[in-house]
Amino acid sequence: MTEAVNILQLLKVKTQEYIMQVTPTTKAPIKILLCAPRGFCAGVDRAIQIVDLALEKYGAPVYVRHEIVHNKYVVESLRNKGAVFVEELDEIPVDDRPVIFSAHGVPKSVPEAARLRNLFFLDATCPLVSKVHKEAILHDRREREILLIGHKGHPEVVGTMGQLPRGRVSLIETAEDARQFKPKTDRQLAWISQTTLSVDDTEEIVKILEERFPTIAKPHKDDICYATTNRQHAVKEIAPKCDAMIVVGAPNSSNSKRLREVGERAGCDKAFLIQRASEIFWDDFEGANTIGITAGASAPEILVEEIVESFREHYDVTLETVTTAEEDISFNLPKELRTAAAPSGTSPAE
Repeated sequence: MTEAVNILQLLKVKTQEYIMQVTPTTKAPIKILLCAPRGFCAGVDRAIQIVDLALEKYGAPVYVRHEIVHNKYVVESLRNKGAVFVEELDEIPVDDRPVIFSAHGVPKSVPEAARLRNLFFLDATCPLVSKVHKEAILHDRREREILLIGHKGHPEVVGTMGQLPRGRVSLIETAEDARQFKPKTDRQLAWISQTTLSVDDTEEIVKILEERFPTIAKPHKDDICYATTNRQHAVKEIAPKCDAMIVVGAPNSSNSKRLREVGERAGCDKAFLIQRASEIFWDDFEGANTIGITAGASAPEILVEEIVESFREHYDVTLETVTTAEEDISFNLPKELRTAAAPSGTSPAE
C-alpha cells in the first residue's frame, strides 16, 4: 500500500513538472512612456561636480552645508567619497577644510559667518537661484516692497529671504495669500519667485497680484527655471495617455513634488513619487496598459534605469521616449576648480 502511495505521489510531481514545462510563463504587456527631458538639470550637475572636484583637489573630508541637492542616492554617493554633510557651519569642527554651500542657495549671513572663521568656501548655488537673489537686492535698492512666491521653509526660500534684513520680503504661498496680502508701505511692489514651483500655480498667483496691483514690478525673465518648466511640460504631454505615472525623486524635492501634482492635474489619476525601485507597490499598476516615467531635476538617470529594469522583470515592456524639449545649458564652475576640471593637456579657458 505504501509503495502504491509513493508511486502516485511521484506521478503527481512529474505531472506538475511537465505542466510547468509546456505552459509558458507569460508577462502582461505594458507600455512605458519616458519623458525627455527628465532628471539632472545644469544647476544640479554643476553642484555635484563642485563636490566631486573639491574632493579630488583638496582630499577628504569636504564639508557641505545642507544636502547638496535633494536626493538621498546622490548624497549617500558623495558621503561615501568623503563629503560630510552638516546643517550649520558651527557643526564643522575644523577651520582648515573646504566648505560647500548647496545648490539651493544660502542667506547672506552664512558666507559672512564663514569669513569670520576664515573658512575656505565654494558656492554651489544654482546660477538661476543667484539671479533671484540679485533681483531681490535690486528691488530693495529701488525701495520696492518685495513679494516672494514660494514655499515656507524650503532652503531656496530661506536663502532668498535671507539676502535682505528680516521683514523686507513677504512670502506668498497660495492664491489665497495673494488675495489677502496687504502692503506694509506705500512703496511700489515687486514680485519674485522660487525657481522650482508649479508653473500653473505661479501663473494663478501672479494673475491675482497683477490684477490687484497693476503697477507691480515683475522679473525681466521668469524666475521659474527652464528645467522645471520643461519637465512639467513633458509630464503634461504624456499624462493624459497614461494609466499611472512615476516621478523619480525625493519627498523633500520641491520640483519632484510639483511634477507629481502636474501629472495628476493633467489627467493621470494615479501619479506616484518614489525614490527607488524597491518602493514600487505593484498592486498600484494592476491592469495598467500605459505608464509614464519622469524624474525630478535632482534625480540621477541610474534610478530611472533601475525602475525600468524592475518593470521588465514584471512585465513585457515596450519603451518609448517622448521628447518635448532639447536642453544644452551648462554653467561655469567656480574658478578655484576649473583647473581640476580641465582635461589633461588643455588650459581651463579652452
